[in-house]
Amino acid sequence: MKPLTLRMFLVVFLSTLYGNVSYAQYPTALLKHETEIDAIIKKMTLEEKVNMLHGKNMFSSAGVERLGIADIEYADGPFGIREEMEPHSWNSLHLKNDSATFFPTGSALAATWCPEMAYAYGRGMGIEARLRGKDMILGPAINIQRLPTGGRTYEYFSEDPLLSGMLAVAYTKGAQDVGAAVCLKHYALNNQENYRGFVDVRVSPRAMNEIYLKPFEMAVREGDAWGVMAAYNKVDGRWCSDNPMLLIDILRKRWGFPGIVISDWGGVHATSAVVSGMNVEMPGNRFMGEALLDSVKNGKIPVSVIDQRVRELLRVRLAVAPVPKEKANAEMTCKPEQLKTAYEVAKRSIVLLKNDGALPLNLNRIRKIAVIGDNAKCKQALGGVGAGVKTLREVTPLEGIRTVVKNGAEIVWAQGYPSYGPQQRFQRVSPQMPADPALLAEAVKVARSADVVIFVAGDNREVETEGSDRVSIELPQGQNEVAKALAAANKNLITVLVAGGPLEIQTVSEVSRALLISWFNGSEGGRALADVLTGKVSPSGKLPFTFPRKLEESPAYATKSYPQELKQQEKQGDIFVDLVNRERNDRNQELIAPYTEDLLVGYRWFTTKKLPVAYPFGYGLSYAEFEYSNLSVKPFAEGIRVEFDLKNLSDIAAEEVAQVYVSRKKSALKRPALELKGFQRVALKKGERQRVCILLRRDDLKDWNAATNSWKLEKGQLDILVGTSSEDIYLKKTFDLH
Repeated sequence: MKPLTLRMFLVVFLSTLYGNVSYAQYPTALLKHETEIDAIIKKMTLEEKVNMLHGKNMFSSAGVERLGIADIEYADGPFGIREEMEPHSWNSLHLKNDSATFFPTGSALAATWCPEMAYAYGRGMGIEARLRGKDMILGPAINIQRLPTGGRTYEYFSEDPLLSGMLAVAYTKGAQDVGAAVCLKHYALNNQENYRGFVDVRVSPRAMNEIYLKPFEMAVREGDAWGVMAAYNKVDGRWCSDNPMLLIDILRKRWGFPGIVISDWGGVHATSAVVSGMNVEMPGNRFMGEALLDSVKNGKIPVSVIDQRVRELLRVRLAVAPVPKEKANAEMTCKPEQLKTAYEVAKRSIVLLKNDGALPLNLNRIRKIAVIGDNAKCKQALGGVGAGVKTLREVTPLEGIRTVVKNGAEIVWAQGYPSYGPQQRFQRVSPQMPADPALLAEAVKVARSADVVIFVAGDNREVETEGSDRVSIELPQGQNEVAKALAAANKNLITVLVAGGPLEIQTVSEVSRALLISWFNGSEGGRALADVLTGKVSPSGKLPFTFPRKLEESPAYATKSYPQELKQQEKQGDIFVDLVNRERNDRNQELIAPYTEDLLVGYRWFTTKKLPVAYPFGYGLSYAEFEYSNLSVKPFAEGIRVEFDLKNLSDIAAEEVAQVYVSRKKSALKRPALELKGFQRVALKKGERQRVCILLRRDDLKDWNAATNSWKLEKGQLDILVGTSSEDIYLKKTFDLH
């Protein structure tokens, strides 16, 4: 036997160090079958154990048939259960019974600021997953939205860790309460799509723990999440899939995670990943198949490591009852109960950014409505790269308006601007281009003859897509020019933005009487939008991230830590190929992503630097007016009790999201100007007053201490700020934290 190399010595050493983790301090449903698991592992051959540690098909990993251990079936897509795929490809099976509900995407859910809605959303996803025979949902996607241009901003929740974490906990509980495991993704620091296959993130321990890991920690410790997906990128020089700091030190030891870690598809690079905490290589077996079996037989990786990874798999397998094959896909999953949930989320997500009295529409005075824009007809369930939803139903904005407006008003549509299609997805040019003359002329003609114009602008799922970040947040396809022409033709211009992330909207804001963002809002999005436009529902969504005035003023761009430029070139024949436009999963590539802004992500940057924004984090108007008063701040066992009166001053029922921020003028630490520490959605009848109580938990007031590798509470004075956004504060009181 050859002497152990240093690498193999470290592998063996780590396996003994991390082989056993105590989970007793954290409540979890995964530790109920340990005795049964002991017996199962003793009966398994080494080959059967290793066979469980990699993909069997594109979306399944193997069980042990002779022992009655079923395969694990994975459901792709955090906002809808993906259609059935061929076993070893991305091609659809084209079944007739695998449609599903298209739930509003992640940023839309976050705009509700409502954990109750997140629970219902997760529950709906779980129900549909089980009807389809799936054991684990590959979601929720909970990375922090660091970049306004991030390709998957629409999938993720927020730029704020507390808002993201509370929604992730609720989504997790909702799904797992009906028997479907979740798989939190993408762990960790997968905050950009460009170069995601090899970019190496460098971030301070404090920012990593307080900002980027916080939602994962909350979902694991408070939500009892049963699965985690390792991201493609590197952190501190190690792949996330082979990173003991992330997968062992933090996830398993500190947070007490007893479940399974699966790789993102193609994200494993070495057999040592199994020692670092990886359970399942997906979707193939390049490193954790025969290569892993050989490493164990040669003594390079201890059997004890394999047994531990199998134990973690079996915990999830025994907690999630397998669905018999004959019952999977036996009935359609796009059902009224889930469609109702999609509608309830959608109507609470729509954010009213501006309104001079144009909304709600007075249908008694309107004879003709011009609906302008490709997005009025464009469906968003599919498109771009990555998971989509084959759904039976998606109500577009135009369909929703036509259904809800039943007073006999004529509704006329014009395209206004070209569709942004797949052929343009990877063109690295500014989307701000001249308007199409013919389409513009048609739109102006229609607008001039109408009583009101509803301009449906924004992005689509080809613009915002997995695999690449946007190059700009400007409105594409000449939409600014269209908006100005429409406003000149008809002063009653209402603009609706369809998007998953921030947009530069100064022009449309200036020329529009009212401005809303309606997101990629799911199967019932068009109906929800129409109900808001017509006043059936008062808008109550709040921005889950900042809308900057200009992209260059956002933190990662202002510090020039993004975008990065990959200088290396490789020769192919006589042609040098610039790697900037290439998505590569090549271990030899090196590209550092320094998180220079540190803690100052999103609104933390703008409030601390005192920079103006287009619309701040947490912002959103209503058709009602609210009054905040009588603030009381008192200690309680778990933290700080914040109470105040909230009154609806209007004659319509409405919902408001009250937000509590904390600021410290004197501190031994560098801090953002303020940070969100609590929030609550409150439903009020017309004229109703409620006493609102929001509890700020001591754990959420703690800071990460890199020296002791632990959380620490700094005592002293802090300001409690109550308001409706990071910039709109109505009540303030100083509190001594002991």
